[in-house]
Amino acid sequence: MRSVRKAPGELDEERLVQLVATGDRAAFEELYRRTAPWMAVRLRRRCADEQIVAEVMQETYLAVWRAAGAFAGASVGGTAVGWLWTIAARRLVDAFRRRAHHAEPPPAAALADAAPAAEDEALAVTVGGDVGDALRHLAPELRQVLQAMVLDGLSVRETALLLGLPEGTVKTRARRARIAMRRALT
Repeated sequence: MRSVRKAPGELDEERLVQLVATGDRAAFEELYRRTAPWMAVRLRRRCADEQIVAEVMQETYLAVWRAAGAFAGASVGGTAVGWLWTIAARRLVDAFRRRAHHAEPPPAAALADAAPAAEDEALAVTVGGDVGDALRHLAPELRQVLQAMVLDGLSVRETALLLGLPEGTVKTRARRARIAMRRALT
């Protein structure tokens, strides 16, 4: 019996990454079409410089094309979208490092009184119950650090570069966030 191949638009992101690893250009284009809009929004929430965002986007998708074979999400429980964001977040940190090496620190990503980010709203919907309530009640600066370190998987140093903060401040905020979460959940 012949296997029927689905069109790229009918596949999930994990399967698209697997096909990209084989050099499937249509799968890459579909993966880009699906993920680039939210990726750009998420990057803009962390960096106001459109040139850096565009550069990071390009570097991210070039890395995806070159390293799709390294994606092991299905075997370790990760998602392709999470893998893409990890690549993008690390590329953004690298861009901040390059900029810090050459000039001034990166512009602030978003003010605390700005409209809630789509990722914050999605987090609020997906993380429900007591944990969701505790996250929503965290101060924005604590939630930012928690998001970068826990959800994005960045180190203290990478989080500091990403948020334009000293490492000590990141450590303090992470500790305060953990304490606040623990209190809210007990």
